Amino acid sequence: MSEQTLHDPAESPAVGESRAHVLDVLRATPEAVGVREIAEQTGLHSNTARFHLDTLVKEGLAERATEGHGRPGRPRAVYRAAASSRVPAGRRSYQLLAQMLTGLVTEALPQPAQAAVNAGEAWGRYLADTPSPDQRIDAEEAIRRLTQVLTDVGFSPGPIQDRPGPVVPLRHCPFREVAEEHRDVVCSLHLGLMRGALKEVRAPLNVDRLEPFVEPSLCLAHLTPAEQHQADRTA
Repeated sequence: MSEQTLHDPAESPAVGESRAHVLDVLRATPEAVGVREIAEQTGLHSNTARFHLDTLVKEGLAERATEGHGRPGRPRAVYRAAASSRVPAGRRSYQLLAQMLTGLVTEALPQPAQAAVNAGEAWGRYLADTPSPDQRIDAEEAIRRLTQVLTDVGFSPGPIQDRPGPVVPLRHCPFREVAEEHRDVVCSLHLGLMRGALKEVRAPLNVDRLEPFVEPSLCLAHLTPAEQHQADRTA
């Protein structure tokens, strides 16, 4: 196995665009702040902001503490940027870890693709901006919320196409190297993530299928009306 596979490239950015924005806000804020303040300053959904904050903590770029021992109510988690001297040095091998875990899923589970879809749906629901109970979401708004989730994760979705149903071009796969070896699991995970996000917002659309790597840096997510998708699955 090559060293390139064992270690993540040193020149790659440590964080994606949305996560870098969260880190910039933390660095510019002298005091520890909560998830709500980060969400307001970055424009991200609270769950997405929390996801990025917790990831920054795991990467050693932020620190988490509990505030409010002297305040009424439940103590909240607050975050601050880690001091540069406390950022762990050395190489990272998250790509190798991803390869190992996807290989484990493939070998250990009887239906790895379906398990990946189910896991993706759970995360898609978590990351979506949930509408209020009385808010009706039309197709246009559903696509906007879906593309926001995809942008936050790093898929760089392009303008919607019509072929004749809506198609979302995904111009960047943030897990490309792993997907090329474990396409069945990784692409199923992405399919589930999009389905979960649309379900969470009660969208009139669903993702019928994901067409991976139609070009080296392009995947296509094909959307259909939710009723048609359910009828097709039943048939």
